[in-house]
Amino acid sequence: MIGHAEKAAPFVADEQRVHWHDQALWFVRLKRDRQAESIPEWEALREAAAAIKAHTLSRIADYLEEFEHNASANGIQVHWARDGAEHNAIVHRILADRGFTRLVKSKSMLTEECHLNPYLEARGIEVTDTDLGERIVQLRHEPPSHIVLPAIHLKKEDIGELFHKELGTAEGASDPKYLTEAARSHLRQKFMAAQAGLTGVNFAIAETGGFVVCTNEGNADMGTSLPPVHIACMGIEKIVPRAQDLGIFLRLLARSATGQPVTTYTTHFHGPLSTPGGELHVVIVDNGRSAILGQETFRRSLSCIRCGACMNTCPVFRRSGGYSYGYTVPGPIGSLLAPLRDPRKFGSLPFASSLCGSCSDVCPVKIDLHHELYAFRQELVRQKVVPLSKRFAMAAMSAVLARPWAYRMAGSLMRGIVPRLPRAFGYGPWNAWGRQRELPPMPQQSFRDLIKKESK
Repeated sequence: MIGHAEKAAPFVADEQRVHWHDQALWFVRLKRDRQAESIPEWEALREAAAAIKAHTLSRIADYLEEFEHNASANGIQVHWARDGAEHNAIVHRILADRGFTRLVKSKSMLTEECHLNPYLEARGIEVTDTDLGERIVQLRHEPPSHIVLPAIHLKKEDIGELFHKELGTAEGASDPKYLTEAARSHLRQKFMAAQAGLTGVNFAIAETGGFVVCTNEGNADMGTSLPPVHIACMGIEKIVPRAQDLGIFLRLLARSATGQPVTTYTTHFHGPLSTPGGELHVVIVDNGRSAILGQETFRRSLSCIRCGACMNTCPVFRRSGGYSYGYTVPGPIGSLLAPLRDPRKFGSLPFASSLCGSCSDVCPVKIDLHHELYAFRQELVRQKVVPLSKRFAMAAMSAVLARPWAYRMAGSLMRGIVPRLPRAFGYGPWNAWGRQRELPPMPQQSFRDLIKKESK
């Protein structure tokens, strides 16, 4: 297992990049705050969304079956996948059975999670991500570094260099308008030649059998209206009971994600295209979600609507970058979802948090993220995933803090001995904590002694 700190090291080494990455995400967080403050009922919306999600998770099997029944009545073909392998095989079969070799794809974190692109490409199918940020990272052979802003880790100069190499733009060009127009021209050709379009699903409605896709670029609409076949892929947690519930979630989603009052395109799908050969397929995927649902302490993580607000506010994510997490969904919510899937591989992520609570404060569905991260740290200790050295250090600290006399003695020893020790003792290569941190000056007396002195 490679820890979060080791993966973050290359990103942190570039101080200039860390600074603008931090500022860019904080700018989005401030936009979110302005939108939230403009709505008097903001907290009521969050409460309602949390309650709807909790209710839905308590009856998720019933609502999924209701969705399948109503979707089938609408002419939608519904498929079920237990894991990523089944999901990929289903998508491939739909394409292969029709002889399709060209697919345009809208943003979908589920397909990233299932590694759909390399699976299809290995079988002779050209996959083109059509979201601009997703296309940029696809051309760089990288995964998204953020679930809403997939190329936030790159500067315009990086993209200009990439487009010069891949799309033939002028060397040294970095004007965003020019680069965007070049990408639009390139993607238009892909849209016109596509044989099928694939999207994710933001919300699926049990009551109607339809679903909603939210984008800002209109690429999902292009990718589903030009080709005859539309494939939509959704995790089981994307279900909501009623159409009227959308009014709550749509008001929360865009404001929390990018600080917009509404997503530019909010498209409702309730059946296949009416043109000859029109087909609409929905692939419903579990891929470990049922196992999370069975864990009472952590099941609320399935309420996530993938807005990315927790990433934009998290001081650790902003300063370490998305690739330091090593998982499809990074940031605070990813620090829960990843170890819930594989605690040994992702055991460092719950510790990649200051537990400041900012992620919980901005979550539109009120997931108590920082407390769940703290609870998962304890779970990792129980599973003995945490290294023995750390478990021993924490046990020793716990023993000291639980006994006032030991706490007073330790404080006295620290004040008397530590300032006299050679610097190498506290800041040697063995001490990872001290590589980037400096202890404050040691006080001459304890707070307890100071109070006694002042009270005389």
